[in-house]
Amino acid sequence: MAKKQTGGWLESIKTIVYAGLIAIGIRTVAFEPFNIPSGSMIPTLLVGDYLFVSKYSYGYSRHSMPFSPGLFEGRIFGRLPERGDVAVFKLPRDNATDYIKRIIGLPGDRLQVRGGVLHLNGQPVRRELLGNYTVEGDGPRMVVRQFREILPPQPGIEPHAHTILEMSDDQPYDNTQEFVVPAGHVFAMGDNRDNSLDSRAPNAVGFIPVENLVGRAEFIFFSVDGSARIWEVWAWPMAIRWSRLFSAVR
Repeated sequence: MAKKQTGGWLESIKTIVYAGLIAIGIRTVAFEPFNIPSGSMIPTLLVGDYLFVSKYSYGYSRHSMPFSPGLFEGRIFGRLPERGDVAVFKLPRDNATDYIKRIIGLPGDRLQVRGGVLHLNGQPVRRELLGNYTVEGDGPRMVVRQFREILPPQPGIEPHAHTILEMSDDQPYDNTQEFVVPAGHVFAMGDNRDNSLDSRAPNAVGFIPVENLVGRAEFIFFSVDGSARIWEVWAWPMAIRWSRLFSAVR
């Protein structure tokens, strides 16, 4: 009886170990879940969104694996993001903190913000006023302006359009120096332009090494507005943002 019981425990442990290895494998080579804790990507991503990031989109680096072990340098099967991709990356100053922003600049690009308008390689990027947007759930409730920003086309790729927010065109990062993206790096910005710490802050984020890219945001699989506490089971259905479930991140 004791031998049979021991065998049962061993089988259970083996099953758990196998399941853990499969989960780590999927997380490393296919998809990894992330949640959004801040409002820097509003209106594209809201606080309380949960999304899947594809790990294969840009190839694999040490940051593709849990705890970023220093097993190798560079990327395997690597390719650059497209302008407009929403990507997760490790913050360059600590190589540990996960950030999610929109990739705006590629190696060799010149970028500058003047009067709130993004300039790419010397040309202003077109933006169209869509009206007002009310920001809720991440600090004080406020009404800001919403624009449709249209990035210029890349060879073989259609122009990328996305929505950004601006409190005004005279905030700290609305007038910047010109940045020239070095080889092996990209430049990222948040869609909530006046409430985002990103590549416009050289000492905080700066240029992002391609090696630090974790993956591309693909779709939202769950979203809650924070109105229900964990023990308020009866309020959970009202807290879920049903319209955001399984929506693509663009």
